[in-house]
Amino acid sequence: MVGGNDAKRWQTDGKFFRAGSQRVRMNAVTYGPFPGAWPKSFEPDFTRMVAAGFNAVRLYELPDRRLLDATAEHGLKVFGGLKWGQNADFFGCPGIHTAAVISMMNGLRDIGDHPALAGIYIGNEVPADLVRWMGPLKVREAIEGLIAIGKELAPNLLFAYANYPSTEYLEPENADFTAFNVYLESEPAFRAYLKRLHHIAGDRPLVISEFGLDSRRNGLERQAEVLGWATQAAVDLETAGMTVYAWSDRWWNAGAEVLDWDFGLTDREGKSKPALQNLSINSQPSIINLFSVIVCTRNGKARLGACLTAIGKMTGGGFEAIVVDDGSTDGSGDFVEKNFPGVRLIRLEPGGLSRARNAGAAAAQGEVLAFTDDDCEPDQDWIARLRPMFQQGRYAAAGGPNLPPKPRTWQEAVVRAAPGAPSHVMLDDVEAEHLPGCNLAVTKAAFHAISGFDPQFHTAGDDVDFCWRLRDAGLRLGFVPGAFVWHWRRPSIRTFLRQQLGYGRAEHLLLEKHPARFSKRGNARWQGFLYGGGPVRVMLDSIIYHGPTGDAGYQAITNRMLPLRGLEKKFDSWKPQLALKAVEFLQPRLRAWARNRVIFFRSRWTGKTKDHGQAEEIAIHSPEGYDREHFLNVMIRQGWKPAGETDLWDLEKAGARVLIVTERGEGLAKRILVRVWGISPEKVACLLGNNPFPRQVAILQLYDKIRNRLP
Repeated sequence: MVGGNDAKRWQTDGKFFRAGSQRVRMNAVTYGPFPGAWPKSFEPDFTRMVAAGFNAVRLYELPDRRLLDATAEHGLKVFGGLKWGQNADFFGCPGIHTAAVISMMNGLRDIGDHPALAGIYIGNEVPADLVRWMGPLKVREAIEGLIAIGKELAPNLLFAYANYPSTEYLEPENADFTAFNVYLESEPAFRAYLKRLHHIAGDRPLVISEFGLDSRRNGLERQAEVLGWATQAAVDLETAGMTVYAWSDRWWNAGAEVLDWDFGLTDREGKSKPALQNLSINSQPSIINLFSVIVCTRNGKARLGACLTAIGKMTGGGFEAIVVDDGSTDGSGDFVEKNFPGVRLIRLEPGGLSRARNAGAAAAQGEVLAFTDDDCEPDQDWIARLRPMFQQGRYAAAGGPNLPPKPRTWQEAVVRAAPGAPSHVMLDDVEAEHLPGCNLAVTKAAFHAISGFDPQFHTAGDDVDFCWRLRDAGLRLGFVPGAFVWHWRRPSIRTFLRQQLGYGRAEHLLLEKHPARFSKRGNARWQGFLYGGGPVRVMLDSIIYHGPTGDAGYQAITNRMLPLRGLEKKFDSWKPQLALKAVEFLQPRLRAWARNRVIFFRSRWTGKTKDHGQAEEIAIHSPEGYDREHFLNVMIRQGWKPAGETDLWDLEKAGARVLIVTERGEGLAKRILVRVWGISPEKVACLLGNNPFPRQVAILQLYDKIRNRLP
């Protein structure tokens, strides 16, 4: 694609989307699959969608050109879905995954350049039991493989995986945005979970890829009420998009028409429900607090132009801009006076970062002091998104993420992926323990209550000390995921390592001032979790909470490693990979040496799992449609006990363990997969023989025999 069509392509923009130079929000609705084929004319549906405020349509298959042409005529964007056998063991049957690749290649070859196609969901809710069967890490890597192929075929499209709470840990590293299907009928619970999802998403946009309510069971008015507050909550909590499920009550699933659920905004005859008129939202916060944006610089002339230009483009009004020139010798102050007459300039003799920040605060007229650095470019909505947090009155300080822009060189790519960058530390999904000084706003009253920044911190460490003293004073720090700044990292590996030495020296001062907050080895003792920018995802040594019998609705993850950003694909080759390994080794050791003259050699935790013996697997076909829950219940009635919440099996008895999963396909029939531990392969072969088991009681009979033969 060239020219104007490319300019209209949706792209990621930090935590949001944009088309060309304009920020755009995804207001989507799911469409199909319908019994039979697509309608003969899309005109009635698409006209009503646009009138209701939708700008995007989500499908569960790849669209054809007729549908895309129709959406283009109405100004709608399409997010297609790759339809493949994700509800089966696609490692046990590799042809399933291969077929998915072929389907995507053939589809994108035909439609990948269509201007109405905005993105592709390469999967939708791989069932949690199957993920546990195949291995969460392997499944994540398979999803990432499909995304990588899709990006090669259609680099202008956005790619994501539609996840759900039962596999929170399955976030692909290389997706363009994080997408979650969430069905919560309580507004407080929905809002709380969106806050959690922002941290799972890391640096990238968060989209609710499905949300709906069945009007058959809950009533038309209740459906309208829930969709009303949900769409507003998605805006309030800074998601990049919301997808209502679904446009119509007509729905085709698993080879049959679904007649006992009514999730549509329109009924089966196409008539509007009350919910369709209840989707209006208000995204304009009121201006109450005046903000003072304070930028401190020393010899930052080369960086200040981009920083102050970004501040000048911020929306919402209600702020002033102040630059504090801390004794620059490169003409920074003159540059500001000449090019940015609306910015207040304060000139100082060299005195350090803390002193400069205090000087800016003393001159500020605003009720809230918003600090950023000269190598940062605040997002256009930075202040507008911080403001509501202070209007709540619960938080004395607030801030959001600092995101690295796309790297321009391979060394920038290495620095972007390396540990040691400024990061927020979270006590829960809303309250922060630490906010970096490049994105830190605080009320003037709280600032003066703790006497501002400590002047002994000249280049770093001032923000850590400041946040700790705020908390010691009983004040709270809030986190606003959409209030981000673009923060350029160091341009080379050498300057990055020099920065880490500076951080180490600052930590030496912090250790002397706050000894109780450091371990004996000199490491900071954070109460919260330190975020590294990457999506929170399953790793080799992850511990996953599956719940008893693996049925927990929300399956959380515990990682021993920070979720860091990966290498930018453009620079992901042997040289940057080797350099990143070296930086990962050197960074903590240089910092420790500068902090307390100690170089440590820490062995990495290997994540070895306990050997539970050899496992055997069998498969049982159930044309009646019995699923794993049926067989689990049968076995529990026979005395089998649910496993532990993080175990890799469902039930256990007398040393035997069993994991049961369901493969789902078209129609009623299902295939049950069973994995067994605690009995030798010879005994399993003897028990199974060559005779088929009666389907309804297959697992019960098998484990009665296992029980009798266990030593």
